[in-house]
Amino acid sequence: MEISTPLAYAGDPRAGADAVAALERAGLDAVWVAEAYGFDSPTIMGYLAARTERMRIGAGILNVYSRTPALIAQTAAGLDAVSGGRAVIGLGASGPQVVEGWHGKAYDKPLGRTRETIELTRRILRREVIDHHGITDMPLPPERGSGLGKPLKILTRPVRPEVPLYVASLGPANVRMTAEIADGWLPTLFLPEKAHEVWGAPLAEGRARRDPALGPLQVVAGGLLAIGDDAAAARDLARPQIALYVGGMGAVGKNFYNDLAVAYGYEKEAARIQELYLAGHKKEAEAAVPDEFCELMSLCGPAEYVRERVEVFRAAGVTMLNVIPVGPDPAGLIETVKGWL
Repeated sequence: MEISTPLAYAGDPRAGADAVAALERAGLDAVWVAEAYGFDSPTIMGYLAARTERMRIGAGILNVYSRTPALIAQTAAGLDAVSGGRAVIGLGASGPQVVEGWHGKAYDKPLGRTRETIELTRRILRREVIDHHGITDMPLPPERGSGLGKPLKILTRPVRPEVPLYVASLGPANVRMTAEIADGWLPTLFLPEKAHEVWGAPLAEGRARRDPALGPLQVVAGGLLAIGDDAAAARDLARPQIALYVGGMGAVGKNFYNDLAVAYGYEKEAARIQELYLAGHKKEAEAAVPDEFCELMSLCGPAEYVRERVEVFRAAGVTMLNVIPVGPDPAGLIETVKGWL
């Protein structure tokens, strides 16, 4: 098992890079750079590539609507070049709130777009001449353009012909596809004790169709990390994130994270969190998050308890523990957990 950390949406990216560089020295294996509707991920990833030496630098995530597959492949090649072969590209469909509300793109065919983006990105990185017709037409057919488009291949030679492509997915069909074709999986709000009952079947079905040449599916999941006799209180810091996703990411009947909370067995709680959050009562929504939810997606408590939690995540199939260190010595926390792995 490896260890990684996410870079926060907000804040000074240069200060964030300083912190990540210190964590690299403590043993951190990778950093994941979120985008949503804040700073774009590739710009920050390029800066991190210049500030670090060993760790992998992942996009967590690029949505498959706001960039063409060709641009995603170019971005993967460019980031891999400036980082010396350390790029990882996380992809996902995001959701209507961001795709339609921020990017002004219709939220349609999320699975097909993701599958096609992975296929085309891999072909482009192998420097194939791209003549593709599907959700994305490359080149554009004459009836939809000038008629001057022609099949092309990437001008530059990528450092690696295969940059790892991970997918953020939650629903059964999307998880099944992820297990079939992606290099790795980026689940959100991952509760290791409940993961198998929610995703066990689609993961098994996808893996049964997986090309052995891809190797085992990598799984990246974790949560807040704090070690100490009073560190259990740190898990309450998960409440705002859980409330935001379960309550505020989408509308009633169209919130993938709310659906996940229901699948976990928190049906009444999920409805209450959403009701409060959408009514503008965010603090009350945070208070309505079940204590168990916070505990199961965290690694907070005395050292032996946290070590046990690490093993629970490992047993659930996690290959990269993605943690947010809480406390005055983040590097010390990473070094401690890295020693257990």
